Amino acid sequence: MLEGLEAVRKGKPYIYKCHMGLVDFAVPITVQGQYLGALMAGQVLTDESKGAELESIIQCNTNIEQDKELMEAYKGLPTIPFDRIESIVQMMFHISNYIVNESALKIVQTELNEKNIKYMESKREQIEIEKELKSAQLKALQSQVNPHFLFNVLNSISALALIEEAPKTHDVICDLAKMLRYILKKVNQMVELEDAINYVTAYLQIQKVRFGSRLKFYIDVQEECKKVKVPFMIIQPFVENSIIHGLESKEEGGVIKITVYESGNSIVICIEDNGVGIENSMIELINEGKDEEYRRNTSSGIGIINIRQRLTYHYGDKYYLNVNSAIDKGTEVKIILPK
Repeated sequence: MLEGLEAVRKGKPYIYKCHMGLVDFAVPITVQGQYLGALMAGQVLTDESKGAELESIIQCNTNIEQDKELMEAYKGLPTIPFDRIESIVQMMFHISNYIVNESALKIVQTELNEKNIKYMESKREQIEIEKELKSAQLKALQSQVNPHFLFNVLNSISALALIEEAPKTHDVICDLAKMLRYILKKVNQMVELEDAINYVTAYLQIQKVRFGSRLKFYIDVQEECKKVKVPFMIIQPFVENSIIHGLESKEEGGVIKITVYESGNSIVICIEDNGVGIENSMIELINEGKDEEYRRNTSSGIGIINIRQRLTYHYGDKYYLNVNSAIDKGTEVKIILPK
């Protein structure tokens, strides 16, 4: 309203006359110099000498003497000394602005406290990871995690840190912490399938930082399968292959689908993608178990060879591993394990 803007322009409460000659006032509310609004009050009479000096926002074109009822109401209005009006106005000005500024300060303080808590949580997780790294065998970590992936993750975190304050970066750090903690504690162990899926989920969430909307994934695990023990790191290498060799070169990206379900006395794990596919010659080497020849022909050979070795160690010949693929259509990996 005009009265509120005039109060802001003056930088203090504005006392004026309304179109009927009554005294009104506008008390501006500001926070750090920003105008938020104004308190409006008044509709009283004051000393004629002081009232005559006040500005009028709108000139009065109405003769209230012609309206008996209106005139009676006008005469019934209280007459307040002008110095008292000024005191009331100043009191309202100071109290209202104090309350608003205190509230704004509390909001800012709350936000700062929340950010400090998140920072301390991240710091604590970082310290825990550093301790685990010192006590773990570096060789085990290097043999299971592709260094190329770790460098990409670190670059992604650095980029996020530059363009936003905290939330996404915090989530990425948490996902990376989950992955490292899983690797350092579970190597050479049998793990619950639920833990393995959580690790893969964290890995995919981090990859989404790189690929954004180009990467979509869906994970569906039958409830009865979650507590089943499986060898360490038998799913993630296939998911990594789907991204690096299947989806990365596609401009539009693609979809990865992971499903786990019971089938008789077995557990079936399927990893599917709609990527560029794998050549038939490579598929034959994988499915026929020609590990050395496959490793010589592809950079992803070591991961798949390690999976086959772990499966053979735990299950002998009582497991099934098969890869189907079609160029420009995608790849499906199926692992069947005894319960």
